[in-house]
Amino acid sequence: MEGMSRSGRHALIWAWTIAVLVFLYIPGLCIFLASLTASRYFQFPIQRWGLDWWRKTFDSIEVHQLFKTSISIALAVMVIAVVIAFFGALAFARYNWKGRSIYQKLVLLPIFFPQSVLGLALLLWFNAIGLELSWKTAVFAHLVWIIPVVTLVISIQVYSFDPALEEAAFDLGATRWQVLREVTLPVLLPGIVSGSLFAFLLSWGNFPLSLFTTGADTTIPEYLYAKMVAGYTPGVPVLGTVSTLGAALLLLGGYWLIAMRRRQKNSREGS
Repeated sequence: MEGMSRSGRHALIWAWTIAVLVFLYIPGLCIFLASLTASRYFQFPIQRWGLDWWRKTFDSIEVHQLFKTSISIALAVMVIAVVIAFFGALAFARYNWKGRSIYQKLVLLPIFFPQSVLGLALLLWFNAIGLELSWKTAVFAHLVWIIPVVTLVISIQVYSFDPALEEAAFDLGATRWQVLREVTLPVLLPGIVSGSLFAFLLSWGNFPLSLFTTGADTTIPEYLYAKMVAGYTPGVPVLGTVSTLGAALLLLGGYWLIAMRRRQKNSREGS
């Protein structure tokens, strides 16, 4: 590397980057191509192209219900997880208090549990207390695993937060609510947006916890698994493509909002 020219190093970096991107996204491209076949089963090279399975998939009442259930769970998890994780992150990274080190370890512990084991444990607990399984119990199950993740994401932003900003606002006569609304929330907004995206997407794509806790309700990952085991149709890659593209658009939209906010902030500071 020391004897390599600068242009050679740049070429090697670009080649490595392209290789990694191809490795990551070729499977997604294959799923998209599989959704465009007019045949019952996927064959390569594709003999007959068509969008019939896209139409059949989105005309299906079952698929509409799948989207409704998955979106309901993901939205509920996102809202609840962000609210709890916001205050949990302040306790995690902002304030010094007795027992903080123990709290930091315990709050992250569910992340390291195998999700299948965690789902089975929650299923046994729900049965023990006589709770009927539905998408609502799946929300609780997802929260057990996702709240620690979102807490960690927001905590990263909290660690860079300067407490002097809040102290200055208090000195100027602001109330605690005004400080929270005008100082704390705007500064931590990038972390909150990132945490929201994490919560929604992790819940949307979660299979192990949903499998054990949704009961009669079914999410898209459960449906895809069932169809892959028995009764495969090209509707499977259609839903896989929609989920992948939806997640990508959601991420790009979220980070575009963060970038626009930073640009506006820099322009105000420059003026």
